[in-house]
Amino acid sequence: MSKYNFYYDESEHSRKINYKTVSASNYYDNFVTMIVGWSAEKNDILQQHAAFETRYTDRKDRNGEIKSTMFPQKQFKYGFASLNKQNTQFLNDFLSLFDEDIHIYFSVSSKIEYLVLQLFQGYRNSFLIDADLMKYSITKALVVYRPHEIIKCLYGSPEDFLEELKRFFQDRIEYNKNNPELKQAETMAFQDILLVLDEISDVPELDWDYHMSFDGFNKYLQEKDIQNYSLIIDKEGESEEESKTLKSAREIGLNNSDEANSTDHPGLRMADMMAGIISKLLKGLCDSLRYQSLDESINKKILDVGWFCLNEFQLELYKKLYRLICECQPAWYKSYSGIYSDDLVVFNALLNFMNHFESVEQLRANIDMQGEYFNAFACGQLARYFDQRRCKLPIEPVIPLDEESYLNQRGGKIYFDSRKQRLLPLHKGSQIFDVLSVGVDQKFTPTVTILKNGESECFRLPNELSEWACSVIGMAAMGMNLFPAKVIFSNVNERYYADIL
Repeated sequence: MSKYNFYYDESEHSRKINYKTVSASNYYDNFVTMIVGWSAEKNDILQQHAAFETRYTDRKDRNGEIKSTMFPQKQFKYGFASLNKQNTQFLNDFLSLFDEDIHIYFSVSSKIEYLVLQLFQGYRNSFLIDADLMKYSITKALVVYRPHEIIKCLYGSPEDFLEELKRFFQDRIEYNKNNPELKQAETMAFQDILLVLDEISDVPELDWDYHMSFDGFNKYLQEKDIQNYSLIIDKEGESEEESKTLKSAREIGLNNSDEANSTDHPGLRMADMMAGIISKLLKGLCDSLRYQSLDESINKKILDVGWFCLNEFQLELYKKLYRLICECQPAWYKSYSGIYSDDLVVFNALLNFMNHFESVEQLRANIDMQGEYFNAFACGQLARYFDQRRCKLPIEPVIPLDEESYLNQRGGKIYFDSRKQRLLPLHKGSQIFDVLSVGVDQKFTPTVTILKNGESECFRLPNELSEWACSVIGMAAMGMNLFPAKVIFSNVNERYYADIL
């Protein structure tokens, strides 16, 4: 079994989240983590990287390293279009170091979402309240509008936070009446939020939590079936104590993790550069699409035409980054985020949008309209993501067990062709089963996973129970998961019934 070496670094880090952090002019809401890695047998990557750094010796900092801090954010004001010729060539050479054998995993986490999750940790999904969508809407409102009085309230007078938050949403609803057609969905979301904001707990001590990004990487390793690995984390400062980052990685279960200095590991410098590229693109998009005034916020925000004034080399950079992020080493958990991930969705939309152009001439043929076209495309991606957030069913990648089946989350064997699934033996009368989960396939064929002799086993249910299966799945989608539970299945005159005990 091959061993894999992985390297971790981060960008837009805030060691402490406080009012000074959040209100700073250069503050960016998302914390970006990056992990790159490859098989230990792949020796050529380090040789190529050494040659790359030799070629750009003049870019090294006082520690003799080439890091992403060499790029000022203004170089990404319009994404790759605002790069000068030298930096375009530099990024082209850097991205060329990566091939389809190199693993790239990254996470994008909203810092304000972390605060919202802490403040509303008592709220849970129920049949009447979709708490996840409420937290998403609150986070998005605070990120997009940046109301200073509310953010300041988080730290200065948390006891006033609720009233300030209510006042903010009430004011936004009133202001949205200036353009009700454009702001209809937002107004409805804010009205729903006002209905459930009736209590708030004390504000906890707020520091960044690193577990989420490592949780995603742990899932990535499982998805890729990588068991023999090492994870090197860029060391924080000169302290000899283990960092919170390393502790978090080990607490998640990444026991083969350690810290080291980036001066000693080129892989850490590669992770740093890739994290910097993605975070600067994310921040550039965010700055370009952020409302700059209250009056502006009731109008549609379009990406500036400067984003599309690309030359062939800059367009090729987007295509290279698209291949690395969207095509090479495809995986469900290649990117990871929390409830609020609009910036990540828009970033992926940008890569897909730019990649579909075959040439700069095609892009420039209608350049004044590209902002509108991108807006429509990105809004479609965001709407799809928002609809997914409504569903509380866990969506996991389907990992085949063999050519004709896979294992579901409860360990039951599911056939891709449901006709091969054994029918649950239901004799006349009633029988009680320990049901672990219920599902339906694309043809609405109902299935049930039961605990039988200490093992999970999946069966097909009679078609007459498909309506019942869809009902319990619908309840789970709204956050009311009824299983595991005992279920009475009855066969009365060849008519089937199911009752949850």
